[in-house]
Amino acid sequence: MKKQISPSIMCADFFDLKNTIRSFEQNSIEYIHVDIMDGSFVPNFTLGTDFVKKLKANTFIPLDIHLMINEPESKLDWFEFGEGDYVAVHFESTAHLHKAVMAIKSRGAKAMVAINPATPINVLEAILDDIDAVLVMTVNPGFAGQKLVKSTIKKIKSLREYLDANGYSHIEIEVDGNVSFENAALMSEASANIFVAGTSSIFTKGMDISESAKKLREAIDIE
Repeated sequence: MKKQISPSIMCADFFDLKNTIRSFEQNSIEYIHVDIMDGSFVPNFTLGTDFVKKLKANTFIPLDIHLMINEPESKLDWFEFGEGDYVAVHFESTAHLHKAVMAIKSRGAKAMVAINPATPINVLEAILDDIDAVLVMTVNPGFAGQKLVKSTIKKIKSLREYLDANGYSHIEIEVDGNVSFENAALMSEASANIFVAGTSSIFTKGMDISESAKKLREAIDIE
């Protein structure tokens, strides 16, 4: 599968956001990752509905919206997304996962289910026919700058094997959390193919987007 980069926009310099987005465009960045946190499912508040709307209107790069919110199925209408975008809902956040996934797909977007580090991959069994990707959290969700949960590298590999063995080789695997240049290489080798990049890679201090994107692509380009 094609290896793709999805920079986490919450890690960008908000006073220079326009230039950052233009740099993403110039460097052929595949997605822009948008973290939405509600202060309930995770202990943090981040980006909101108006931000998503403005972002959607001001770049041609598809969005990769990560909903870290309780009962996302009742809140999807708040957000601007559509064809070509990814929208992730957490398995742990709702008793109505299928309803949330089908609501995403009804708007032409691609549906992704996120699982926390301690959530086993077999919880996905009943939803695999309806999703386009799985987001493996490689840290506990809520804050940037955390250290990798090391067991998630093995989890990525196990998930890829599980998907392929059961006829779901088309389902992509995204990884989110401490995707440093070094960790990205390990994640890529374990078969992740979409990389949520933040402070430990794409937004490395003293490195411009062109340089950090090139270095990250080199790290993940492992066959």
